[in-house]
Amino acid sequence: MLTRRRFLRYAAVAPVALSPAVWSASPSVPQISARAMTIHKRALIFDGHVHALDREFYHGGSMGTQTTVGQWDLPRAREGGVGAFFLSVFTPEEYYPARFETKQALRRIDHALRQLEMNRDHVELALNSADIQRIRAKGKMAAVLDLEGSYDLDGDLGVLRELYALGLRSAQLSAHNWNQNYADACCSPPKSNGLNDHGRDVIREMNRLGMVINVSHSSDETISQAIDVSDVPVVATHHGLRTVNNIPRNMPDILLKKLAAKGGIFGFQIGSEFAYPKEYDWLTAQRKKTFWDTASIPDRVKGKTIYEVDELVAPQFPMLGAQVPESVMMKVDDWVAVVDKAIELVGEDHVAIGTDFDGGPTLARGMRDVRDLPMITDAMLRRGYSEERIDKFWGGNLLRVFGQVTHASKTIAS
Repeated sequence: MLTRRRFLRYAAVAPVALSPAVWSASPSVPQISARAMTIHKRALIFDGHVHALDREFYHGGSMGTQTTVGQWDLPRAREGGVGAFFLSVFTPEEYYPARFETKQALRRIDHALRQLEMNRDHVELALNSADIQRIRAKGKMAAVLDLEGSYDLDGDLGVLRELYALGLRSAQLSAHNWNQNYADACCSPPKSNGLNDHGRDVIREMNRLGMVINVSHSSDETISQAIDVSDVPVVATHHGLRTVNNIPRNMPDILLKKLAAKGGIFGFQIGSEFAYPKEYDWLTAQRKKTFWDTASIPDRVKGKTIYEVDELVAPQFPMLGAQVPESVMMKVDDWVAVVDKAIELVGEDHVAIGTDFDGGPTLARGMRDVRDLPMITDAMLRRGYSEERIDKFWGGNLLRVFGQVTHASKTIAS
């Protein structure tokens, strides 16, 4: 059996071979208009969801080293204009059955903090909006820790407070795609019909601490009830529109309107699975299952140690977009058209970006990785977006709400 240290040493020198079927072809460098590049470089690009460290946790290495693996690292993010990002502290379902999820969250936060220290000349941890502005003034990127898969909070607000003390400033209410004992997820049979009393206590404590309430992966009932209970706006960091692709992971218009009416922000996941039904249907047919199907997990992890679970899940990281034929491939303009639908519905003050890079999105035609975010700015100009609207989408809206939430925190009792 591999220990944690031996596993990382092994993985660093012998990275897992990924099936060619999951690799997208490497397109050439896209041509971007001079005006789009000028606007993009000036804007604050604040990405609401990035799997920035999954690869490094399981396979070793530094986020500061540019690679050809995956979609994101610090050098490529800088080239793509990124100024701030929500760094996903991802705890997959495989850790849940044996109740390893709290330990895994602590390991991931420890790893994130060590990676940030290792790359302190280029990136710093941000705890509030003032931190983001201060870090950006120094020419660095700002990282906000966001827990993805909050099975960890089950039954104990003390865990939430300890994670906050370590630097966590955002957390998904639901577990990844499973229900737990306080908030139903999008893709499991309902257990609490949204939130139970403890789930409401979690929201109130997050309000008190000054933490972003992230409703991505939550069920419709959970999202609706969270908006009602929270004293501050809530955020869907990486989502899609159900009117575009009718899957439970996407949000219906009625909830988008409700989220926006209370000042919330809707972050668009960059991939085709949420935003382009033609490509989603093709991918689902190839896989012969939906991307949120977790039914086999309990049997696969039964009796395993946490280190054996590490070995089991390591091959999936980084989670890459699938290779698809051009005949079904989404274009960047197709993706921006989905953003248009939300703006028509709730206005330009409630939209943002939450790419989900290295979390599995199949990128648009011609897009290699985070370096090609300016393609979106160019597409927005082609659709007649003003510079003000582009600035709001790329970071202004998310920064505003992040400031509201973190500044609304009440004094924490010692």
